[in-house]
Amino acid sequence: MRHPEILDALNGQSIATTQSSAPSLSHRPASPVHAAAPALRLQVRWARHLDEVRQAQRLRYQIFAEEMGAVLQTPVAGHDIDIFDDFCEHLMVCDEEQNKVIGTYRLLTPAQAQRAGGLYSDQEFDLSPINAWRAQMVELGRSCVHAEHRQGGVILALWGALAEFMQRNQLEAMVGCASIPMQYPGLAHGEGPARIWQQLRQSHLAEPELQVRPRVALPEELAHISNVSADALKVEPPALIQGYLRAGAKVLGAPAWDSDFNTADLPIMMRMQDLPSRYRRLFGRMKV
Repeated sequence: MRHPEILDALNGQSIATTQSSAPSLSHRPASPVHAAAPALRLQVRWARHLDEVRQAQRLRYQIFAEEMGAVLQTPVAGHDIDIFDDFCEHLMVCDEEQNKVIGTYRLLTPAQAQRAGGLYSDQEFDLSPINAWRAQMVELGRSCVHAEHRQGGVILALWGALAEFMQRNQLEAMVGCASIPMQYPGLAHGEGPARIWQQLRQSHLAEPELQVRPRVALPEELAHISNVSADALKVEPPALIQGYLRAGAKVLGAPAWDSDFNTADLPIMMRMQDLPSRYRRLFGRMKV
């Protein structure tokens, strides 16, 4: 899902090194990660130059295009690249033995979002209800972990680095699009995310003044899902969404349909003030 007016404004920009793109940001140096498997030597760090950004983009392409079937318009074959990458900080977990990136997030800070003309999420949602948060809100996106490492501590290492980044830069909230596959086994196209939305709107919906609207909603033929009984609705959300919700995140409204990725994207917001105490203790122990 792309908006030409933003593309036109940003055409011709080149990817800068992530440290120089936002010099006022505070990062910690790269740190080792204590992985579940002792043979692994992992390191969590921020991309320092274009070559490292390219490594993260290759992992994203492998997962989003090759594994999940997303149709990506990219200027470099085998890489997931879009116009927002130039403006983002890129967080990576690296397997030092194999010299490859196995997990990544990208972050768009308030200052860089202004330079980019908005957030990635602005393309999918009318975010005006949360405008008051923009100056203290970072956008998370393009999160992924290599298939061989999804049961270990890679995602926790990424989250620990995110929490440290938020604290060091005095940011108050994280926002982003959390994706749900449109196709679930045994269900009609789009029925899985429609059921998940109906469940979460009852249990994790943000307060009315923060609720946003999708620019492209799920197909109208899925509207009947709202009349299905709660017991019949049950479909497990993706693990990442479950993790966000356990960490105190709220769903800001109905999902948008992303035709490029063939996903339903839920608008998610996590405020640091809502982080449960057990997560505060966990992140406080992680040296990232």
